[in-house]
Amino acid sequence: MRRPFAILAAALLVGAFAVPASAADGDEDFTIKDPRITESSGLAASRLHPGIYWTHNDSDDGPYIYAVDSRTGETVARLTLTGVGTPRDVEAISIGPGNRIYVGDIGDNFGGSWPHVWIYELPEPKTLKDQTIRATQYVVKYSDGARDAESLVVHPKTGRVYIVDKNEKGGHLYEGPAELSASGPNVFRPVAAVPDLEATDATLSPDGEHLVVRSYFGAIAYDWNGGKIKRKQRLGVPFLGQGESVTYTADGARLMYGAEGADSSVEGQDAPGGSGSSSEGGSSSARDGGNGGGSGDRLGGNLKTGAIAVAVACVALLGLRGLRRRR
Repeated sequence: MRRPFAILAAALLVGAFAVPASAADGDEDFTIKDPRITESSGLAASRLHPGIYWTHNDSDDGPYIYAVDSRTGETVARLTLTGVGTPRDVEAISIGPGNRIYVGDIGDNFGGSWPHVWIYELPEPKTLKDQTIRATQYVVKYSDGARDAESLVVHPKTGRVYIVDKNEKGGHLYEGPAELSASGPNVFRPVAAVPDLEATDATLSPDGEHLVVRSYFGAIAYDWNGGKIKRKQRLGVPFLGQGESVTYTADGARLMYGAEGADSSVEGQDAPGGSGSSSEGGSSSARDGGNGGGSGDRLGGNLKTGAIAVAVACVALLGLRGLRRRR
C-alpha cells in the first residue's frame, strides 16, 4: 500500500501547487520572436485582426511597425510608413475609431529639449503582409513647454488623442484638439494629474470607460469619467524586465503587459472590473499598502488552500489504511 499512497499523495501535492487553470492556460500570453524587434516599446491589440498585436521598436529603428500573431509569436506583417520623415523616438502605439493606427513619436530622452514631437496616423491594413503605407504626420506641442512622454491613447469613440508625460515624480494627462490638423502645430493641454508613477505606457478600454497607466514596475487604473479621470486602484504587473508597454485585449477582458529586449514576453492579467479583480478598497494590493502584489497574493492563497487540501487528503488516506489494518 505504500507505493499507491505515495503516488496519490504526490499527485495531490502537484494539484495543490499548480497554477490555477485560468492563469496556466495563458491563451493570449506570447513571446515576440522576431529578431528585428529588440526594443518593443508600445503595444496595441488589433480589433480588425483577432489575436494580432501591433508593436514597434524604441528610438530610431526606422519608420516601421510590426503585426505580431499572439498564437505563434511570429511577425505576420511589417509596415513601412511613408510621408513621415525620419522618426526620432517612437514610444507608443494606439488604435482609434475606424481601425486607424496612431504611432507616437513622442519620446525625448534629453528631458524636453525638442520644441515639438510627432504623431503618425495610418489605416490598419485589411490584409496582413509586408507593405508600405502612407501616413499622416501631425506636429505636437505642449501648452506648458516641451517634455518627455512614452504614453499615447486614442479614445475609441471620439477619436481624441491623449498623451501622458513621463516624470519620475508623476505626470499629467494631456488632451489634444478635438481633431488633429496636419497643417499646423497641435497643442496638447494638461487636464488631469497622473501622480505616483513614472508613466511608460497607457491604454484605454475598448468601451472608453477605463484608463490604465503603467510604469516600469506597477500600474494604476482610472475611471475615464469623460477625461476627468478618477483613480480606481493600483495594479500589480508581471515582472518581465524593463516594463514598457500595456494594452487592453480587443474584448477588454485582460490587460497585456510587455517589455523591451530580444525574445520579450507579453503576459496578461484580468482587467480591473473583470473576473477576479476588485476595487482598491478591497484589493490585495490595497490591503498591502498599494504595493501591487496582487498576483503573488492570489498565488499564495492558492498555495495555502492547496496545502490544506493535501493535509485533509493525507489524514483521510491514513484513516483508510488504519481501517483496513483493523479489518
